[in-house]
Amino acid sequence: MINKLVRDNIPEIIKSNGKIPIYNIVKEDNIYVELLKNKLQEEMMEYLESDEIIELCDVVEVIYALIKACGVSQSEFEDMRNEKASINGIFEKRIFLKKIE
Repeated sequence: MINKLVRDNIPEIIKSNGKIPIYNIVKEDNIYVELLKNKLQEEMMEYLESDEIIELCDVVEVIYALIKACGVSQSEFEDMRNEKASINGIFEKRIFLKKIE
C-alpha cells in the first residue's frame, strides 16, 4: 500500500517498469497542502536517517511546492527569507544557545 503524494513523473516510471500505477489527481487545495506537509515530514526523515545531501533535494522540492500552493512565488519567498535573515541572522556563526538568565 502506497497512499502518498509522489512526483509528477512517478506514474510513467512505474509504467516503464511494466507495472500499473493506480492514482488520482488531488484537486482540493487544502488536501493538497496537507499531503505536502506529510511529504515534507517523510522527506525530512529520509534525510535525517541517511545524512545524504541528495535527500535534501526532495525536501527543497516539497518546500517549493508548498510555497506555490500558498500563492507565494519563489522570489517573494526569497525576499521574506532575506528579510528574516537580516533581522535574526543566519546559521553561519554556529551559535549554540545554552540558556537565558
